[in-house]
Amino acid sequence: MKTRWLFLLILTLFANGCASPDTTRTQQADPLQQPEQQVQPLTQTPDLADGPENGTRDPRPLSLGDLRAKYRSTFILNGPSSKREVALTFDDAPDDRFTPQVLDVLKKEGVKATFFVVGNRVEKHPDIVQRMVDEGHVIGNHSYDHANLPKLTDDKFREQITRTDSLIRNFTGYTPSLLRPPYGNINEGQIQWLASQQKRIINWNVDSLDWKGLSAEQVETNILAHVFPGSIILQHSAGGTGEDLTGTVNALPRIIAKLREDGVKLVTIPELLNISAGQ
Repeated sequence: MKTRWLFLLILTLFANGCASPDTTRTQQADPLQQPEQQVQPLTQTPDLADGPENGTRDPRPLSLGDLRAKYRSTFILNGPSSKREVALTFDDAPDDRFTPQVLDVLKKEGVKATFFVVGNRVEKHPDIVQRMVDEGHVIGNHSYDHANLPKLTDDKFREQITRTDSLIRNFTGYTPSLLRPPYGNINEGQIQWLASQQKRIINWNVDSLDWKGLSAEQVETNILAHVFPGSIILQHSAGGTGEDLTGTVNALPRIIAKLREDGVKLVTIPELLNISAGQ
């Protein structure tokens, strides 16, 4: 019996000793063998049906309507409707053809308006700008050369504004606080900078579309069919090459007469909004 147990013990020790090197070899990694890459799911959460955000989302700049809602105190389309007042505004002045005709009508009718002037035209026709000021009209900034502002670098954009501010200041004695961007176009960064300069962007809510070369009857209809207390009316007293604004000149006396018949007072933008024209 002792002999049998001794034999089994020797056999067990021998078996363990032989198995040990093989086990060691299976546990050691072969340095020349690349381990298999096992891609394991990070979570059991179901995937998104249309994929991750970066494959679908396409962030876009805010629309003019969005900007108007977000910067309501800086980006203005109309005045309060609590008073029966509207403001006549004229863009792209001055020129030596249509601007004097518009000024003649306003003087005859005893109406003060707001002119958004272009800097290089101010340089060309300083006498007409001086007439605007002498006759009590308000002057606002409409850029230096009517650039589409969102297409400009920050430096170029600010130069458009500050250069024209300086020209206007020579006539009015103040830096204008009113600005109308050409084509009504502006971006969020530009609004933020203008707000930091205590300026207000004055767009409109009644568009005469006179730049299309419309007749006096068409211009009159476009304005009177859409006007209401607090409206800011857009017209032009100058234009681009080939633009005919005879319709605006001829419609203006009838527009003024009709608004007065309806008990509407014609005021400047600072009067309508109860703000200062400049600093």
